[in-house]
Amino acid sequence: MRQPPKKSRFPVSLFATPNPVHQEVFYTVPRAGHLIGAADHRIQRNHFPGHELILCLQGRGYVRIAGVVHDVVPGQFVWINCHHPHGHGAVKNDPWEVYWVRIEGPRLAQMCDILSVTESPAFTDFDHTAASPLYREIFRLMASDAPESPALIHAAIGQLIALAFCARLRDPAPQTPNLPPVLRAPVERMKLFYFQRHRVAELAKLAGMSASHFSRVFKAAFGTSPIDWLRRERINQAKRRLVETSDAVKEIAEQVGYSDRFFFSKDFKQLTGITPREFRRRETASNPL
Repeated sequence: MRQPPKKSRFPVSLFATPNPVHQEVFYTVPRAGHLIGAADHRIQRNHFPGHELILCLQGRGYVRIAGVVHDVVPGQFVWINCHHPHGHGAVKNDPWEVYWVRIEGPRLAQMCDILSVTESPAFTDFDHTAASPLYREIFRLMASDAPESPALIHAAIGQLIALAFCARLRDPAPQTPNLPPVLRAPVERMKLFYFQRHRVAELAKLAGMSASHFSRVFKAAFGTSPIDWLRRERINQAKRRLVETSDAVKEIAEQVGYSDRFFFSKDFKQLTGITPREFRRRETASNPL
């Protein structure tokens, strides 16, 4: 086993202030680096801007999301949505060495949902040999003043996300372990297209069941009806937008599938106990740790 350093080191540590125009259309990287962690390397935050993409080069680490700790081993890729409580760090007797980038950009919350990042932030069977040079290219571009650098950084981040997609598709572990196989297609449809109208009969057809039988099987698995599940999914999506964007409540209501802003606010308060505006104020009032 290699001798761990007594103090964490950053062979590469980069900062950038992205152009607001680029932030409208590109994935941007305000912070990135190469960390050789010591045994005491720990990060713990309530919320923080952006999403961190970490590649474990050697050693071991962990990531804590939604109160669950996930082990990280060499070659694994980790995606952390920093807008929600999270922590990560090195394993004491074999601290990790990582490349990492903190990214910002359009629709990253939706990307997290598609990739089940909250449930499974560490990606197994990830092509780290293809990812390593992408990180180094991002480091090089961040240190460059070339006018094409923002577009090339965007392209490199896109390739990292594509590798994450491929890894997730190869992952043999089901994304929802207790989900009956017959419900996977309708649940996936509602997760991906939560903003669309869904009828129970159409969802039941995807499961190959009658509407009444589908509703019974769904309630047995989730403890609620398909339409109520979709309602809660929409409100969860709205919570993310309230925290991560400055979009008006009316716009967010439309984005998550509500045609009536007042009905959306009523639904939101019924499920959370507070209005959308109160939720936004509460969640954005405290400074990141």
